[in-house]
Amino acid sequence: MTQHKKSSLVALTLAAVGIVYGDIGTSPLYTLKTVFTAEHGLVLNPNNLLGVVSLIFWGLTLIISLKYVTLVLRADNRGEGGIMALMALALSSVNKLSRWNFPLMLTGVFGATLFYGDSVITPAISVLSAIEGLEVATPALKTYVVPLTILVLVALYAVQSHGTAGIGRWFAPIMLLWFATLAGMGIVNIVDQPQILAALNPWYAFSFLNENRLVAFVALGAVVLAFTGAEALYADMGHFGKKPIRMAWFLIAFPALALNYLGQGGLLLAHPEAISNPFYQQLGAWSIYPLVILSTMATVIASQATISGTFSMTKQAIALGFLPRMRVLHTSESEIGQIYIPAINWLQLIVVLLAVIGFGSSENLAAAYGIAVTATMLATTILTFFVIRYRWKMNLALCWFATVFFVAIDLMFFSASALKLFHGGWFPLLLGSILFIVMLTWKRGRLLVFQNLQKHAIPLDDFLSSLFIAPPTRVPGTAIFLRGESDGVPHALLHNLSHNKVLHERVVFLTVFMLEEPWVPPAEQVRITDLGHQCFQLNVHYGFKDEPDIPKVLALCEGHGLHFEMMETSFFIARQTVISTPGAGMAPWREHLFVAMSRNARGAADYYQIPTNRVIELGTQVEI
Repeated sequence: MTQHKKSSLVALTLAAVGIVYGDIGTSPLYTLKTVFTAEHGLVLNPNNLLGVVSLIFWGLTLIISLKYVTLVLRADNRGEGGIMALMALALSSVNKLSRWNFPLMLTGVFGATLFYGDSVITPAISVLSAIEGLEVATPALKTYVVPLTILVLVALYAVQSHGTAGIGRWFAPIMLLWFATLAGMGIVNIVDQPQILAALNPWYAFSFLNENRLVAFVALGAVVLAFTGAEALYADMGHFGKKPIRMAWFLIAFPALALNYLGQGGLLLAHPEAISNPFYQQLGAWSIYPLVILSTMATVIASQATISGTFSMTKQAIALGFLPRMRVLHTSESEIGQIYIPAINWLQLIVVLLAVIGFGSSENLAAAYGIAVTATMLATTILTFFVIRYRWKMNLALCWFATVFFVAIDLMFFSASALKLFHGGWFPLLLGSILFIVMLTWKRGRLLVFQNLQKHAIPLDDFLSSLFIAPPTRVPGTAIFLRGESDGVPHALLHNLSHNKVLHERVVFLTVFMLEEPWVPPAEQVRITDLGHQCFQLNVHYGFKDEPDIPKVLALCEGHGLHFEMMETSFFIARQTVISTPGAGMAPWREHLFVAMSRNARGAADYYQIPTNRVIELGTQVEI
């Protein structure tokens, strides 16, 4: 048994290397080159070089090792991670009526929308920087870099619908080879220039910041590129668990990254002219083509992890009520390729290609990168405070110290990145802002619909009491009416009685509750209340990571004494047509946006996997 646990831990650790650390693992391709770009005005000399490499090393130690891998990974929501799961955990940690409720929701949603901005730039900058290696080999190939990047990205997004089970098994070996190559190249250059090891002394980082002041502050906006992917390791916790992610970081990713950054620093000490692309010049001309091939594979894997993370985040946002229902397809049984959302896939590809064509190089894209990453890091730090203080009941002074310490670091990097606002930083912020408005509009619109329905709702118990004083004709079979959390009598039932003048011999009112936790065990998903006269209230509880499946829930009802024969069961669903009206509610343009989203949302029957041949839809109009 112990041997089996060990082997599964090793397997999960290797899988985590392949999926979790793709983004941060490909940062050495462009980080140092970007730090010393002419726009930053930072002179490449031994002191500055030692200072920058020291900053990167200690940033990896404090931000990734200490903050994310040690602290934030502890803040799991029933094993799930990611900013949406953290937001749900923080909200459940404070009183629901607390003054913190709305600000925490805004922080979580804003962090999530910036994750989407980040997920657009990651595939663009990663693949672009890998293929730019061709320029180092032969400058004549420069014109082919953008077309080749577009080709690779289109191919990557085109295969998403088939799932990644087939190529997923190659992720771990390729990324292991990648990290081994990073470490190997680093060691070669450290041996050649051992004085670079002085950068391990944090004094060089402090003196660099002190001596260069404004220039160093500007350079921090590029140094942060070494820490991109921190959110990904937290978001993927549900796939692998804390221990494999921690082992993969401390045993493989962190040593390889540290060695490579030190190695690139050593190379630049001896050959400052290599700053044009230090990554590809670490071993000499012979290695460029093999490195381009390996880098392209590694960056495709990094991009794949981000795309899968976007699908997962979207599914959570739908369940938590921040986005309309969309078509979600299951593509494979493997962890990374579980779901595919066509609308998100193609929309993301269009924006990624616009980024590649619009920015044209990894150097230009780097300016757009840091601002989204650092803002999400800041949101994570703030949400974590509420978890460690109100859920874990940790000492207030300790909570404040840890939070202020990490907020200071996050703010420093965010402020430096914000200087690049007009040089590309606007791009992820614009994407995030659009999504932020969309999410809040959908959440607010659903609340207005709920309030309208509640205002006109007829209490179910009173209605049934009056109905059975002179009962209508009962016909064979079971009728299931989908009903909102506080809808009263479903409109579909009223329409059915009004037009058909009959009632099925067994009537079930089905209400779905989405909880602010990732999973609800099957044994706890179903609650049945007998309302008398062969009428039942069936409450179904799902977590935001659960897969809604009503036929499966009906099978669970067997254990509660309620048997369903699918061919004798009809599902009555009221399809709401939302109408925007002047007056209270939202601004007219937001109401029109909500109406448009509502009309294009996936139908309830499809979303809950109800067999289409058993569904009867009845229309109802709702004003907001």
